[in-house]
Amino acid sequence: VVLGGVVWFILWDFLVGAAISILLLSSRISEKLRDFAERKSRFKTLQVALYAIPYILLAIILTFPLTVYEGFFREHQYDLATQTFGPWFGEQLIALAVILIAVTILLIVLYWVFRRAPRTWWIWGTGVAVVFTLFGSFIQPVYVEPLFNTYKPLNDPAIRDPILAMARANQIPVKQVFEVDASRQTTRVSANVAGAFGTTRIALNDNLLKQCTLPEIRAVMAHEMGHYVLNHGAKLAPYFGVLILIGFALTRWLFDAAVRKWGTRWDVRGIADPAGLPLLVLILSAYFFVLTPVQNTITRVTEREADAFGINTSREPNGMAKVALKLGVYRKLDPGPVEEFIFFDHPSGRARIRMAMDWKAANLPAGN
Repeated sequence: VVLGGVVWFILWDFLVGAAISILLLSSRISEKLRDFAERKSRFKTLQVALYAIPYILLAIILTFPLTVYEGFFREHQYDLATQTFGPWFGEQLIALAVILIAVTILLIVLYWVFRRAPRTWWIWGTGVAVVFTLFGSFIQPVYVEPLFNTYKPLNDPAIRDPILAMARANQIPVKQVFEVDASRQTTRVSANVAGAFGTTRIALNDNLLKQCTLPEIRAVMAHEMGHYVLNHGAKLAPYFGVLILIGFALTRWLFDAAVRKWGTRWDVRGIADPAGLPLLVLILSAYFFVLTPVQNTITRVTEREADAFGINTSREPNGMAKVALKLGVYRKLDPGPVEEFIFFDHPSGRARIRMAMDWKAANLPAGN
Protein backbone atom coordinates (compact mmCIF):
# COMPACT_ATOMS: atom_id res chain seq x y z
CA VAL A 1 0.00 0.00 0.00
CA VAL A 2 2.78 2.45 0.90
CA LEU A 3 4.81 1.97 -2.26
CA GLY A 4 1.83 1.67 -4.59
CA GLY A 5 -0.42 4.28 -3.01
CA VAL A 6 0.55 6.71 -0.29
CA VAL A 7 3.92 7.63 -1.81
CA TRP A 8 2.36 8.37 -5.19
CA PHE A 9 -0.58 10.17 -3.59
CA ILE A 10 1.81 12.70 -2.04
CA LEU A 11 3.02 13.54 -5.55
CA TRP A 12 -0.38 13.46 -7.23
CA ASP A 13 -2.04 15.56 -4.53
CA PHE A 14 0.62 18.22 -5.01
CA LEU A 15 0.47 18.14 -8.81
CA VAL A 16 -3.33 18.33 -8.92
CA GLY A 17 -3.37 21.17 -6.40
CA ALA A 18 -0.70 23.04 -8.35
CA ALA A 19 -2.59 22.57 -11.62
CA ILE A 20 -5.76 23.97 -10.03
CA SER A 21 -3.92 27.06 -8.76
CA ILE A 22 -2.37 27.68 -12.19
CA LEU A 23 -5.77 27.19 -13.86
CA LEU A 24 -7.51 29.68 -11.56
CA LEU A 25 -4.80 32.28 -12.21
CA SER A 26 -4.25 31.81 -15.96
CA SER A 27 -7.97 31.61 -16.76
CA ARG A 28 -8.55 34.69 -14.57
CA ILE A 29 -11.27 32.84 -12.68
CA SER A 30 -9.63 34.08 -9.48
CA GLU A 31 -9.84 37.66 -10.74
CA LYS A 32 -13.55 37.19 -11.53
CA LEU A 33 -14.23 35.82 -8.05
CA ARG A 34 -12.46 38.85 -6.55
CA ASP A 35 -14.45 41.26 -8.74
CA PHE A 36 -17.69 39.52 -7.77
CA ALA A 37 -16.85 39.91 -4.08
CA GLU A 38 -16.01 43.59 -4.54
CA ARG A 39 -19.29 44.24 -6.34
CA LYS A 40 -21.30 42.61 -3.56
CA SER A 41 -19.70 44.45 -0.65
CA ARG A 42 -17.41 47.39 0.08
CA PHE A 43 -16.24 45.80 3.36
CA LYS A 44 -12.87 44.08 2.98
CA THR A 45 -13.66 41.34 5.49
CA LEU A 46 -16.86 40.38 3.70
CA GLN A 47 -15.07 40.53 0.36
CA VAL A 48 -12.59 37.91 1.58
CA ALA A 49 -15.44 35.68 2.73
CA LEU A 50 -17.32 36.11 -0.56
CA TYR A 51 -14.13 35.16 -2.43
CA ALA A 52 -13.14 32.31 -0.14
CA ILE A 53 -16.39 30.33 -0.26
CA PRO A 54 -16.58 29.85 -4.07
CA TYR A 55 -12.80 29.39 -4.22
CA ILE A 56 -12.96 26.52 -1.69
CA LEU A 57 -15.93 24.97 -3.47
CA LEU A 58 -14.16 25.13 -6.83
CA ALA A 59 -10.98 23.60 -5.43
CA ILE A 60 -12.87 20.74 -3.77
CA ILE A 61 -14.96 20.05 -6.88
CA LEU A 62 -11.88 19.94 -9.10
CA THR A 63 -10.04 17.60 -6.72
CA PHE A 64 -13.09 15.41 -6.09
CA PRO A 65 -12.23 12.67 -8.65
CA LEU A 66 -8.86 12.13 -6.94
CA THR A 67 -10.54 12.28 -3.53
CA VAL A 68 -13.01 9.57 -4.56
CA TYR A 69 -10.22 7.34 -5.80
CA GLU A 70 -7.98 7.84 -2.76
CA GLY A 71 -10.64 7.87 -0.07
CA PHE A 72 -13.21 5.43 -1.43
CA PHE A 73 -12.18 3.11 -4.27
CA ARG A 74 -8.63 2.44 -3.14
CA GLU A 75 -9.67 1.91 0.48
CA HIS A 76 -12.17 -0.69 -0.72
CA GLN A 77 -9.54 -2.23 -2.99
CA TYR A 78 -7.47 -3.06 0.09
CA ASP A 79 -10.50 -4.04 2.23
CA LEU A 80 -9.90 -1.09 4.54
CA ALA A 81 -13.28 0.60 3.99
CA THR A 82 -16.72 -0.64 5.01
CA GLN A 83 -19.03 2.15 3.77
CA THR A 84 -21.06 2.24 0.59
CA PHE A 85 -20.77 5.34 -1.58
CA GLY A 86 -23.89 7.08 -0.26
CA PRO A 87 -22.87 7.28 3.41
CA TRP A 88 -19.27 8.06 2.42
CA PHE A 89 -20.41 10.96 0.23
CA GLY A 90 -22.67 12.23 3.01
CA GLU A 91 -19.68 12.46 5.33
CA GLN A 92 -17.74 14.30 2.63
CA LEU A 93 -20.49 16.93 2.65
CA ILE A 94 -20.19 17.29 6.42
CA ALA A 95 -16.42 17.66 6.05
CA LEU A 96 -17.02 20.27 3.34
CA ALA A 97 -19.15 22.34 5.72
CA VAL A 98 -16.44 22.19 8.39
CA ILE A 99 -13.75 23.16 5.85
CA LEU A 100 -15.80 26.07 4.53
CA ILE A 101 -16.24 27.53 8.01
CA ALA A 102 -12.69 26.93 9.25
CA VAL A 103 -10.81 28.00 6.11
CA THR A 104 -12.98 31.07 5.57
CA ILE A 105 -12.31 32.27 9.12
CA LEU A 106 -8.58 31.61 8.69
CA LEU A 107 -8.47 33.55 5.41
CA ILE A 108 -10.40 36.48 6.88
CA VAL A 109 -7.82 36.79 9.66
CA LEU A 110 -4.84 36.29 7.33
CA TYR A 111 -6.00 38.89 4.84
CA TRP A 112 -6.61 41.35 7.68
CA VAL A 113 -2.94 40.80 8.57
CA PHE A 114 -1.91 41.24 4.93
CA ARG A 115 -3.72 44.59 4.76
CA ARG A 116 -2.48 45.87 8.11
CA ALA A 117 1.16 44.77 7.76
CA PRO A 118 2.06 44.62 4.05
CA ARG A 119 5.81 44.43 4.79
CA THR A 120 5.85 42.19 7.88
CA TRP A 121 2.79 40.04 7.15
CA TRP A 122 4.97 36.92 6.99
CA ILE A 123 5.87 37.32 10.68
CA TRP A 124 2.35 38.05 11.94
CA GLY A 125 0.89 35.50 9.56
CA THR A 126 3.05 32.82 11.15
CA GLY A 127 1.54 33.66 14.53
CA VAL A 128 -1.96 33.36 13.09
CA ALA A 129 -1.17 30.00 11.47
CA VAL A 130 0.32 28.57 14.68
CA VAL A 131 -2.63 29.73 16.80
CA PHE A 132 -5.14 28.25 14.34
CA THR A 133 -3.18 24.98 14.22
CA LEU A 134 -3.16 24.68 18.01
CA PHE A 135 -6.84 25.58 18.23
CA GLY A 136 -7.70 23.07 15.52
CA SER A 137 -5.76 20.25 17.19
CA PHE A 138 -7.67 21.01 20.40
CA ILE A 139 -11.21 21.11 19.00
CA GLN A 140 -10.98 18.42 16.30
CA PRO A 141 -11.00 15.31 18.53
CA VAL A 142 -13.55 16.71 20.96
CA TYR A 143 -15.95 18.65 18.72
CA VAL A 144 -15.38 17.73 15.06
CA GLU A 145 -14.88 13.96 15.13
CA PRO A 146 -18.25 13.38 16.91
CA LEU A 147 -19.89 14.81 13.78
CA PHE A 148 -18.89 11.59 12.00
CA ASN A 149 -19.09 8.96 14.73
CA THR A 150 -20.97 8.09 17.90
CA TYR A 151 -19.04 8.09 21.17
CA LYS A 152 -20.45 5.96 23.97
CA PRO A 153 -18.99 4.86 27.34
CA LEU A 154 -17.01 1.64 27.28
CA ASN A 155 -18.74 -0.53 29.86
CA ASP A 156 -16.59 -3.67 29.83
CA PRO A 157 -14.63 -3.40 33.11
CA ALA A 158 -12.04 -5.94 31.94
CA ILE A 159 -10.87 -3.43 29.31
CA ARG A 160 -12.00 -0.12 30.84
CA ASP A 161 -10.44 -0.49 34.29
CA PRO A 162 -6.84 -1.27 33.15
CA ILE A 163 -6.98 1.77 30.86
CA LEU A 164 -8.26 4.01 33.65
CA ALA A 165 -5.57 2.64 35.98
CA MET A 166 -2.86 3.77 33.53
CA ALA A 167 -4.59 7.15 33.22
CA ARG A 168 -4.66 7.64 37.00
CA ALA A 169 -1.00 6.62 37.29
CA ASN A 170 -0.12 9.37 34.81
CA GLN A 171 -2.37 12.12 36.21
CA ILE A 172 -4.75 12.16 33.23
CA PRO A 173 -8.01 13.73 34.51
CA VAL A 174 -10.61 11.29 33.18
CA LYS A 175 -13.15 8.96 34.78
CA GLN A 176 -14.49 7.24 31.68
CA VAL A 177 -13.29 5.58 28.47
CA PHE A 178 -15.28 6.03 25.27
CA GLU A 179 -15.85 3.62 22.40
CA VAL A 180 -16.19 4.94 18.83
CA ASP A 181 -18.19 3.13 16.13
CA ALA A 182 -15.47 3.46 13.49
CA SER A 183 -16.16 0.00 12.05
CA ARG A 184 -19.04 1.40 10.02
CA GLN A 185 -16.44 3.33 8.00
CA THR A 186 -13.13 1.46 8.17
CA THR A 187 -11.29 -1.61 9.41
CA ARG A 188 -8.36 0.45 10.73
CA VAL A 189 -7.63 0.52 14.46
CA SER A 190 -7.18 3.83 16.24
CA ALA A 191 -7.44 5.62 19.56
CA ASN A 192 -6.67 9.00 21.08
CA VAL A 193 -6.34 10.93 24.32
CA ALA A 194 -7.21 14.56 23.71
CA GLY A 195 -8.67 17.72 25.17
CA ALA A 196 -7.92 20.25 27.89
CA PHE A 197 -9.67 22.51 30.41
CA GLY A 198 -12.15 19.86 31.49
CA THR A 199 -12.70 18.30 28.05
CA THR A 200 -10.00 15.61 28.24
CA ARG A 201 -11.26 12.33 26.81
CA ILE A 202 -9.89 8.85 26.24
CA ALA A 203 -11.40 7.11 23.21
CA LEU A 204 -10.70 3.94 21.24
CA ASN A 205 -12.49 2.63 18.21
CA ASP A 206 -14.44 -0.60 18.09
CA ASN A 207 -12.00 -2.10 15.59
CA LEU A 208 -9.34 -2.00 18.29
CA LEU A 209 -11.70 -3.86 20.62
CA LYS A 210 -12.59 -6.46 17.98
CA GLN A 211 -9.14 -7.08 16.52
CA CYS A 212 -6.80 -6.81 19.51
CA THR A 213 -6.20 -8.57 22.81
CA LEU A 214 -6.09 -6.75 26.14
CA PRO A 215 -2.24 -6.50 26.17
CA GLU A 216 -2.37 -5.02 22.67
CA ILE A 217 -5.10 -2.57 23.68
CA ARG A 218 -3.11 -1.53 26.73
CA ALA A 219 -0.03 -0.92 24.57
CA VAL A 220 -2.00 1.24 22.12
CA MET A 221 -3.73 3.27 24.83
CA ALA A 222 -0.48 3.84 26.72
CA HIS A 223 1.07 5.17 23.50
CA GLU A 224 -1.82 7.63 23.09
CA MET A 225 -1.47 8.68 26.72
CA GLY A 226 2.17 9.39 25.92
CA HIS A 227 1.16 12.05 23.40
CA TYR A 228 -1.04 13.69 26.03
CA VAL A 229 1.34 13.49 28.98
CA LEU A 230 4.36 14.57 26.92
CA ASN A 231 2.29 17.49 25.59
CA HIS A 232 3.22 16.76 22.00
CA GLY A 233 0.55 19.06 20.56
CA ALA A 234 2.11 22.13 22.17
CA LYS A 235 5.68 20.94 21.60
CA LEU A 236 5.14 20.43 17.88
CA ALA A 237 3.80 23.98 17.44
CA PRO A 238 7.22 25.72 17.67
CA TYR A 239 8.81 23.25 15.23
CA PHE A 240 6.10 23.70 12.62
CA GLY A 241 5.98 27.40 13.46
CA VAL A 242 9.60 27.70 12.31
CA LEU A 243 8.77 25.85 9.08
CA ILE A 244 5.79 28.15 8.50
CA LEU A 245 7.89 31.25 9.22
CA ILE A 246 10.52 30.19 6.68
CA GLY A 247 7.78 29.28 4.21
CA PHE A 248 6.04 32.64 4.60
CA ALA A 249 9.36 34.50 4.26
CA LEU A 250 10.11 32.59 1.05
CA THR A 251 6.55 33.14 -0.14
CA ARG A 252 6.84 36.90 0.37
CA TRP A 253 9.82 37.04 -1.98
CA LEU A 254 8.41 34.63 -4.59
CA PHE A 255 4.91 36.14 -4.49
CA ASP A 256 6.20 39.67 -5.09
CA ALA A 257 8.46 38.46 -7.90
CA ALA A 258 5.59 36.58 -9.59
CA VAL A 259 3.26 39.57 -9.31
CA ARG A 260 5.87 41.85 -10.87
CA LYS A 261 6.21 39.47 -13.82
CA TRP A 262 2.65 38.13 -14.30
CA GLY A 263 0.49 40.32 -12.08
CA THR A 264 -0.95 42.29 -15.00
CA ARG A 265 -1.84 39.10 -16.87
CA TRP A 266 -3.58 37.64 -13.78
CA ASP A 267 -4.87 41.03 -12.48
CA VAL A 268 -3.36 40.34 -9.05
CA ARG A 269 -2.57 43.59 -7.23
CA GLY A 270 -0.54 42.30 -4.31
CA ILE A 271 -0.50 40.08 -1.25
CA ALA A 272 -3.64 41.74 0.20
CA ASP A 273 -5.62 40.99 -2.98
CA PRO A 274 -7.74 37.81 -2.58
CA ALA A 275 -7.27 37.14 -6.31
CA GLY A 276 -3.68 36.17 -5.43
CA LEU A 277 -4.77 33.33 -3.14
CA PRO A 278 -4.10 30.60 -5.77
CA LEU A 279 -0.54 31.93 -6.12
CA LEU A 280 -0.10 31.92 -2.34
CA VAL A 281 -1.40 28.35 -2.17
CA LEU A 282 0.84 27.25 -5.07
CA ILE A 283 4.02 28.57 -3.46
CA LEU A 284 3.25 27.21 0.01
CA SER A 285 2.16 23.80 -1.29
CA ALA A 286 5.38 23.47 -3.31
CA TYR A 287 7.41 24.47 -0.25
CA PHE A 288 5.76 21.93 2.05
CA PHE A 289 5.91 19.25 -0.66
CA VAL A 290 9.70 19.65 -0.80
CA LEU A 291 9.80 19.58 3.03
CA THR A 292 7.90 16.27 3.24
CA PRO A 293 10.91 14.43 4.77
CA VAL A 294 11.42 17.19 7.35
CA GLN A 295 7.77 17.24 8.41
CA ASN A 296 7.64 13.45 8.61
CA THR A 297 10.83 13.32 10.67
CA ILE A 298 9.51 15.83 13.20
CA THR A 299 6.31 13.83 13.64
CA ARG A 300 8.14 10.48 13.65
CA VAL A 301 10.34 11.61 16.55
CA THR A 302 7.30 12.41 18.69
CA GLU A 303 5.74 9.07 17.76
CA ARG A 304 8.87 7.28 18.91
CA GLU A 305 8.75 9.22 22.19
CA ALA A 306 5.14 8.12 22.63
CA ASP A 307 6.20 4.52 21.88
CA ALA A 308 8.83 4.68 24.62
CA PHE A 309 6.36 6.20 27.07
CA GLY A 310 3.75 3.60 26.11
CA ILE A 311 5.91 0.56 26.61
CA ASN A 312 7.16 1.83 29.98
CA THR A 313 3.58 2.54 31.07
CA SER A 314 1.84 -0.55 29.77
CA ARG A 315 4.81 -2.93 30.22
CA GLU A 316 3.43 -4.90 27.29
CA PRO A 317 6.31 -5.54 24.85
CA ASN A 318 4.56 -8.47 23.22
CA GLY A 319 1.38 -6.42 22.87
CA MET A 320 3.29 -3.58 21.26
CA ALA A 321 5.03 -5.92 18.81
CA LYS A 322 1.80 -7.68 17.84
CA VAL A 323 0.00 -4.37 17.22
CA ALA A 324 2.91 -3.27 15.00
CA LEU A 325 2.41 -6.45 12.97
CA LYS A 326 -1.32 -5.77 12.63
CA LEU A 327 -0.67 -2.22 11.46
CA GLY A 328 1.39 -3.80 8.69
CA VAL A 329 -1.90 -4.29 6.84
CA TYR A 330 -1.65 -0.66 5.73
CA ARG A 331 1.84 0.42 6.83
CA LYS A 332 4.90 -1.19 5.30
CA LEU A 333 6.70 -3.16 8.01
CA ASP A 334 10.25 -3.13 6.69
CA PRO A 335 11.03 -0.09 4.53
CA GLY A 336 14.51 0.90 3.53
CA PRO A 337 16.17 3.64 5.61
CA VAL A 338 15.81 6.29 2.89
CA GLU A 339 12.18 5.34 2.27
CA GLU A 340 11.42 5.52 5.99
CA PHE A 341 13.15 8.90 6.32
CA ILE A 342 11.26 10.47 3.43
CA PHE A 343 7.79 8.96 3.61
CA PHE A 344 7.11 7.66 7.13
CA ASP A 345 5.58 9.93 9.79
CA HIS A 346 5.58 6.97 12.25
CA PRO A 347 8.35 4.53 13.10
CA SER A 348 8.23 1.49 10.84
CA GLY A 349 6.82 -1.77 12.12
CA ARG A 350 10.34 -3.19 12.16
CA ALA A 351 11.59 -0.33 14.36
CA ARG A 352 8.67 -0.70 16.77
CA ILE A 353 9.09 -4.45 17.10
CA ARG A 354 12.81 -3.96 17.70
CA MET A 355 12.07 -1.41 20.45
CA ALA A 356 9.61 -3.79 22.09
CA MET A 357 12.00 -6.72 22.02
CA ASP A 358 14.94 -4.61 23.24
CA TRP A 359 12.78 -3.44 26.15
CA LYS A 360 11.73 -7.01 26.90
CA ALA A 361 15.35 -8.22 26.88
CA ALA A 362 16.68 -5.39 29.03
CA ASN A 363 13.79 -4.81 31.43
CA LEU A 364 14.51 -5.72 35.05
CA PRO A 365 11.75 -6.86 37.42
CA ALA A 366 10.46 -4.29 39.87
CA GLY A 367 11.89 -4.38 43.40
CA ASN A 368 9.96 -5.80 46.31
